[in-house]
Amino acid sequence: MLTGMVRFTVLASGSKGNSTVVTGGRTRILVDAGLSCRELFRRMKLAGEDPGTLDAIVVTHEHQDHVNGLAVTARKLGIPVYFTEGTHRAWMRWLTPRRQMTYAQWLEQCQKQAAARQAEADVDEPEGEPDEGDGVAQPTAAAQPQTEAAMTKDPTWLPAVEYFEAGKTFQIGDVTIQPFTIPHDAADPVGFVMEAEGVKLGVATDLGYVTPNVKAKLQGLHLLLLESNHDLEMLRDGPYPWSVKQRVMSRVGHLSNDATAEFLEKEYDGQAAYVILAHLSESNNLPELARISAERALGARTSLLSNRLLLAEQHQPLSSVYF
Repeated sequence: MLTGMVRFTVLASGSKGNSTVVTGGRTRILVDAGLSCRELFRRMKLAGEDPGTLDAIVVTHEHQDHVNGLAVTARKLGIPVYFTEGTHRAWMRWLTPRRQMTYAQWLEQCQKQAAARQAEADVDEPEGEPDEGDGVAQPTAAAQPQTEAAMTKDPTWLPAVEYFEAGKTFQIGDVTIQPFTIPHDAADPVGFVMEAEGVKLGVATDLGYVTPNVKAKLQGLHLLLLESNHDLEMLRDGPYPWSVKQRVMSRVGHLSNDATAEFLEKEYDGQAAYVILAHLSESNNLPELARISAERALGARTSLLSNRLLLAEQHQPLSSVYF
């Protein structure tokens, strides 16, 4: 039974940043945070979304165009971030400068940081003032480093971290989430099927090809956000170094317009009211090329003519889709 309580708003999609707001019932979830916190909030307000109502952030993978504003946004809103454990570890490695050191040096560094945090805690709570916790221990600066100084020392600090596993369904408020593995050159990348109020929304970008498990997950949806990253000829003739071109075209790279069209024509069940083409490359694609390719694929099957085709954009939010 559809109650009109489900909304899907793409804030940005492309090589420079990706983020989407999914609303189901009383729950609002940010899928990826690939823009700066300030820009994310600006886009949300443009789209009629209130940043202060977000309940959580879920992350597909650790590449910069999906996590650029993650830490600042989570801290500012005080909300949890959901990762796979592999993605969280990779994200922390990306944020932490890589420097070889011995175990003794590492231990000394940890002790110094702990002492500095304790010193901050002592300053924050002057002697003689009553403890307002009624005998309950309050978080120390070491456990809850909320000062700017503490955050600078640990750029990976988040208000709360929750792990999920690909293939195992989990729940955030009124939204049920099925994460599934996708083929991409990241630590543990996933797509999502998110369900609320009987509405199923699929998110599948950053995948080198459409695997059997992805095909199975992208069935019976009301909305499908699907990558259509590049035009093969534009990519081959374009400005990228050959090594990057090989990566994009590989089975752990990105879907071409042709690959997306082939899926829509041969494998897609046609159930979605909306198909949104996403993650279009500004260097190696044109919106019209992606649109024409997908329209031909959908038009080849008369059963798919009721699907509404939309294109997500890099520089402005797409109008919200309501159910």
